[in-house]
Amino acid sequence: MPDRVYLDWNATTPLHPEARQAMAAAWEVAGNPSSVHAEGRQARRLIEDARAAISAAVGARPQDVVFTSGGTEANALALTPGLRRGAGEPVRRLLVSAIEHTSVLSGGRFSPDAIGTIRVTGSGLIDTDHLRRLVAVGPPALVSVMLANNETGALQPVGEVADIVHEAGGLLHVDAIQALGKIPFDIKSMKADLVTLSAHKIGGPKGVGALVLAAEMLGLEPLLRGGGQELGRRAGTENVAGIAAFGAAVRAAMGALDGDTARLRGLRDRLEAGLKQTPGVIVFSEDVPRLPNTTLFTVPGLRAETAVIGFDLGGIAVSSGSACSSGKVQPSHVLEAMGYGKELAQGAVRLSLGWSTSEADIDLALQAWRKLADALLRGRRNTA
Repeated sequence: MPDRVYLDWNATTPLHPEARQAMAAAWEVAGNPSSVHAEGRQARRLIEDARAAISAAVGARPQDVVFTSGGTEANALALTPGLRRGAGEPVRRLLVSAIEHTSVLSGGRFSPDAIGTIRVTGSGLIDTDHLRRLVAVGPPALVSVMLANNETGALQPVGEVADIVHEAGGLLHVDAIQALGKIPFDIKSMKADLVTLSAHKIGGPKGVGALVLAAEMLGLEPLLRGGGQELGRRAGTENVAGIAAFGAAVRAAMGALDGDTARLRGLRDRLEAGLKQTPGVIVFSEDVPRLPNTTLFTVPGLRAETAVIGFDLGGIAVSSGSACSSGKVQPSHVLEAMGYGKELAQGAVRLSLGWSTSEADIDLALQAWRKLADALLRGRRNTA
């Protein structure tokens, strides 16, 4: 569609040109990566090159990267009872923050009676005092806390969380899907035990993800059995073209990380300054560290569905929050967990930026918002 502005990068990114090129080249490789002949070795090389790029981006060893069909599968694989690090005691329960992605909130392979929920503050950060109380009682826990929230962009204090969890003998899983390529991080500085990633949030194709393990992680039980792929941790012939494109996207994003971070933060600040010209606009989590590309906002009385449609008619693609609800506009569970009422939770609109976003795109989005805001204010006056 011509003359449209795409501001829903947290839902999915356009395919990066380097990823597209890598995928097209991989399609020409005929071999099965498990075969020992030259064609098979060529396919295997593409996978291992991507594995090396992804491990380098997050400070892990290549052999500790497990490719999956996406972030949801990677999260499900991570949430495994019995995980342990070295000679440590295996985890027997799961604690998740109230603002996690639904694939984490579902609990993976833990039974419902072994799952607890960690509260968050009104700014969208994990309540570390509540976490301390939860990990202090009961057997060792696997704790799952996302690095960057997909709706608000709020960045969690994962280093502090890791210290609390490890002191109690537990393990930390970090969903870093929204953070990869937007902020620098690595598995060692976060002190994480497992990290999940997804290709289509960073310029790669949909349907490819990865679970990254810390060294000495043991007890990971595969979800898919029947083959020895991924060192026996995920059976099935690998998606060679998708994995090659994932690696290319990671290399491109990491190479541009510093410049893109500063540029996107400037565009986000410009966007939010324009939004705040409308009386009553609330920007969620603006008082805590956030991703440089993410704005979640509302104004009392706004309906997210109406706003998303209005932006769309104005040529602007935005979201009401998470894009994992079959296209349905629902109240944000993230905002409800932060203590906001249903009216504000169902009126939140997310704008997320990416590498091709320009100042002109921001201006067009603000122009579309002013029309929506004027209509909202007129409606209020007519019903007063």
